[in-house]
Amino acid sequence: MSVELNHRISGQGEPLILLHGLFGSLENLGGVARRLQDDWQIHSLDQRNHGSSPHTDEMTYPLMASDVVAYMDANGIDKAHLLGHSMGGKVAMQVALHYPERVQTTIVADIAPVTYPPRHDAILEGLKNLDLRGVKSRSEADSRLAEYVEIPGVRQFLLKNLERIPKEENTDDERLFRWRLNLPVIDASYSNLAAAPEGNGPHDGKVLFIKGADSAYIQTKHQDTIQRLFPNAELKIIEGTGHWLHAEKADTFANLCREFLAQ
Repeated sequence: MSVELNHRISGQGEPLILLHGLFGSLENLGGVARRLQDDWQIHSLDQRNHGSSPHTDEMTYPLMASDVVAYMDANGIDKAHLLGHSMGGKVAMQVALHYPERVQTTIVADIAPVTYPPRHDAILEGLKNLDLRGVKSRSEADSRLAEYVEIPGVRQFLLKNLERIPKEENTDDERLFRWRLNLPVIDASYSNLAAAPEGNGPHDGKVLFIKGADSAYIQTKHQDTIQRLFPNAELKIIEGTGHWLHAEKADTFANLCREFLAQ
């Protein structure tokens, strides 16, 4: 069953739906939204169990795709451009494979339509074992999380999901913060999220894959699968970037998107 997603709308023009990655929120693609909103109406979505969207007990790509289509129905959008990063890219591909009549074009940022081995074990372990009781500040939470996640930038990204509990909702003086993420369900559903989008294809619409040159998420061995599912796909590579290509080279990324969308 689909859920009503939290969203932010900006700009004007043809609708372009932005879908963030795992552990993220609609804010992660805010730079993309700002750069493209003069020419497209941007619909930034929090996916289920992320951001301010509802928490659910199930999390699969077919369900997440149905959330996107339900959002389109609720907002009178017949067809839209889709842009997804990482997990959001898989959701975009799932929508294209299952609801091709609803998709104008698709942009997939640094992910392939394949099943990946576990990549987030340390992050999940750190988030699950981070005892928020007694944590008085984000810096204290950061220090505790550093036992599991070494890279400061990754910790800062994850801690964007930490929110202060409103006084009227707090029943525990020792617990000032909580996760916006539905961490138990994300953890339990991780194998679903590592899996490939479901669908035998092909989707004949226009698809742009954008790869960070220093990222290993899109590999040469994935090309056959990409071409089988998306025969009209093209690939662009941004040099000097990793998995967070849309943040590391924001202008270059937005320009590639603009050129593709305007075709």
